Amino acid sequence: MTTPDMPGDAVAAGPRADAGGRLAPAAGARDAGGAGDAGDAALVGRMAGGDEQALGALYDRWSSVVQSLVQYIVRDPAEAEDVVEETFWQAWRQAGRYQAARGGVSTWLLTIARSRALDRLRALRRRRAELVPLAELADVVASEAPTPAVAAELRERAAMVAGALRELPAEQRQALELAYFSGLSQSEIAERTGQPLGTIKTRMRLAMQKLRGRLAVLRGGA
Repeated sequence: MTTPDMPGDAVAAGPRADAGGRLAPAAGARDAGGAGDAGDAALVGRMAGGDEQALGALYDRWSSVVQSLVQYIVRDPAEAEDVVEETFWQAWRQAGRYQAARGGVSTWLLTIARSRALDRLRALRRRRAELVPLAELADVVASEAPTPAVAAELRERAAMVAGALRELPAEQRQALELAYFSGLSQSEIAERTGQPLGTIKTRMRLAMQKLRGRLAVLRGGA
């Protein structure tokens, strides 16, 4: 995970991550801060000043609760893990905006987590919906013992799909193939290709729009 922009001295240091890019509690993190709401608020105050040990302590205290909420929403352990990390990165970046008068730290964290989880769930649903036409075609191609007429139709359909894919710009075709044939998420595609996540999302959206237009005849004749 790329370290986000952070306030003050944290830009230079920032919280540490493990080899997989996950947040790693800082040394002594479990002993940082006091108890209860006051202790949590103190940790957030220290985070706003760039104290990475405070983030580690807050992560230790609340990551399991955040994980439970996120997992309930997205129903996917790997996606939930990503959202938990995103939640605490956002809490780090926005620690200076926390206002105790508007609610406890736990409420603040869970509000961030719920928002990020719902965003991820909507993104997953869009991605799955966009891949339906190709998935339907794959099911047809996998059907057993086609008759000569069906086999000829399948070859024609496959040729149309291959032709439509070839007509896509190379970068759009690459993103689509990595998603559908390699099963990578948009974040994974961005990491593999070295492109911003927003660029990958745009490429896939444009690619699917073009494919839907080209392959409309296949869906209409199904």
